[in-house]
Amino acid sequence: MNGSATDRHRFLRTRRSVRRFADRPVPDDVLRRVLDTARWAPSAHNRQPWRWVVLQSPAVRQALADAMGEAFRRDLEADGLPAAEIAARVARSRQRLLTAPVALLLAADLSVGDVYPDAKRQQAERLMLIQSAALAGLQMLLAAHAEGLGGVWTCGPLFVPDLVRQVLRLPASWEPQALFYLGYPAHSPAPPPRQPLDALVMWM
Repeated sequence: MNGSATDRHRFLRTRRSVRRFADRPVPDDVLRRVLDTARWAPSAHNRQPWRWVVLQSPAVRQALADAMGEAFRRDLEADGLPAAEIAARVARSRQRLLTAPVALLLAADLSVGDVYPDAKRQQAERLMLIQSAALAGLQMLLAAHAEGLGGVWTCGPLFVPDLVRQVLRLPASWEPQALFYLGYPAHSPAPPPRQPLDALVMWM
């Protein structure tokens, strides 16, 4: 692999959450390389539970944006937020889904896990599959970064998994986890603050 270890660490640390994209399409072969690299993420029992839905159809994006936007609006109204803030937040979330050059749904296929007779181990198995899918999400973002793309991970589907499953007609075992938006960055965000290493690590 070219470059020093320092160079490789620097590359990993330069990934940013990008929400504004240039008006430039992402070629299909680039997107396929990104997803092909994502499937090399580690997974519990090597079950590879990640499932991707590439939202290419404007009609599908519109249907999902409408359904999720209305659910988001109801939640914000229940929270008692001002009407103007609700409208702005819903419009912003809809706009991302409708206009991002690439929109991807990540789901975890819960059918590939082991089956246990007790609820405690079954819940652990479910969490392992979800964690494995999340690893593929990070791998995908790093692969996109390697292609010069920016991207952002959003967790809206976690709040309305059944709704997302219904709108996209997903298999019953696919549990929606996240929406990712990718494209060529319109700007480079400043590095976000990070907690010091010693505040996060216990040496025992």
